[in-house]
Amino acid sequence: MFLLQSPEVRTLDTFSAMPESFRRRERSAWADANRGGAITDSFLEGPVFDEAGNLYVSDIPWGRIFRIDAQGQWSLVAEYDGEPNGLKFLAPGKLLVTDYKNGLMQLDTASGAVSPYLERRNSESFKGVNDLIFDAEGNLYFTDQGQSGLHDPSGRLYRLRPHGQLDLLLSNVPSPNGVALSPDGRVLYLAVTRGNCVWRVPLLPDGSVAKVSQFFTSYGPSGPDGLAVDAQGHVLVANPGLGYVWVLNHLAEPVQVLCGIKGSSTTNLAFGGAERKQLFVTDSTYGRILTTSMATPGMPIHQGV
Repeated sequence: MFLLQSPEVRTLDTFSAMPESFRRRERSAWADANRGGAITDSFLEGPVFDEAGNLYVSDIPWGRIFRIDAQGQWSLVAEYDGEPNGLKFLAPGKLLVTDYKNGLMQLDTASGAVSPYLERRNSESFKGVNDLIFDAEGNLYFTDQGQSGLHDPSGRLYRLRPHGQLDLLLSNVPSPNGVALSPDGRVLYLAVTRGNCVWRVPLLPDGSVAKVSQFFTSYGPSGPDGLAVDAQGHVLVANPGLGYVWVLNHLAEPVQVLCGIKGSSTTNLAFGGAERKQLFVTDSTYGRILTTSMATPGMPIHQGV
């Protein structure tokens, strides 16, 4: 990668760490399959804010969803037999969850009740859904990652329309992960973890996609995970293998690199705080939420309709 100007490098601060009382220091089926059997007390993903400024995050191996208030205090919202990952609000108090084991699930944040939303497609189970985002019209885009990779580039990108039609947009992705939309909603950015890159997916007026391209190429042991977009169209890329968040301009050039402490695994990110100018990043290695202030606010996150 050749850059005419070096990116600004900044260090992420700690906003809050999972209390010891919530850490599960024991083996899990998820860690046996995905972390080489290492004891994994938590693996945080899916940050999203409610209208009151509370941050919700998922904990994949233990099937838990937490609420973190503005002072950094944690409370358990739900614990169930699942592997929750991405979170977005369907409506106030109703979270939609991409669950690797169960498909799309919905959570009532007041009662903690979890129920199915879309478990299968035409009676066929998903590979393992990962992340999701709504557009302004209520269309839901979500990734079906499973164990796909360069050895098996069969990961999928779906669109679920408000009236229930499910469209398969891509079926050839080596590990589709995070999704984000451009400010005008005409381009979807797709993290391709095992390809160590981010794809640019134009969304055409007739509902199809075409001329999908590779927008950004990273490096290291584990590629891009969560994505976000700010009001100027910068694409923010959580790169867990490096412990970075890349901030990319319209040419996919890094203009900032936000770094966690050594060993951090920066998995996903969300804008919050006053005017959405505070960035919050999940660190799955240490069970923490990292943060930094940004000059440009993040794009509003749409809910279902």
